Amino acid sequence: MDVTRRQFVQIAAGGIGATGLAALGFSPTRALAEVRTFKLAHTSETRNTCPYCSVGCGVILYSLGDRSKNAHSAIIHIEGDPDHPVNRGTLCPKGAGLLDFVHAPTRLKFPEYRAPGSSEWKRVSWDWAVERIAKLVKEDRDKNIVQKSPAGVTVNRWLSTGFLAASASSNESGYLTVKILRALGMTAIDNQARV
Repeated sequence: MDVTRRQFVQIAAGGIGATGLAALGFSPTRALAEVRTFKLAHTSETRNTCPYCSVGCGVILYSLGDRSKNAHSAIIHIEGDPDHPVNRGTLCPKGAGLLDFVHAPTRLKFPEYRAPGSSEWKRVSWDWAVERIAKLVKEDRDKNIVQKSPAGVTVNRWLSTGFLAASASSNESGYLTVKILRALGMTAIDNQARV
């Protein structure tokens, strides 16, 4: 049998192609049609704000779970919110990777406390953390409040503590934050959007 070089290459390529496809799991028989359900069909949508920068992009969290009492839902997908006026459905690379952030094994989920002089953090309860913060805030305010200026005018200023607010907060929560802090006498109030 006389085979030219061109014919040899064609035969070899055909044999490699057929055995290669079979080795990869492709069958020459007809593939069966299968209807797959949409992966987000049975999920619950929750709208939220991206936690990374001060832009405040809207995201939609999709979670699976039956929402029964004491059942934990699992977030399976996160995408930009197309109805959000800031990002209109788009996300930066950090926002697009939020699912990895949510499921990271190193993500801090509970408050921790490191005592003065200690090198280790210990897990504490939310009640303990909130009570400690409130106690320290009250002690500092009581010690450092300036009630009257040198001219004798009532000012009620608390100059030793400042507050950095989140830029992704709503107008309502921002309004309440400023009202509460001003009522305490705090003057050093800023917003993350300016940082």
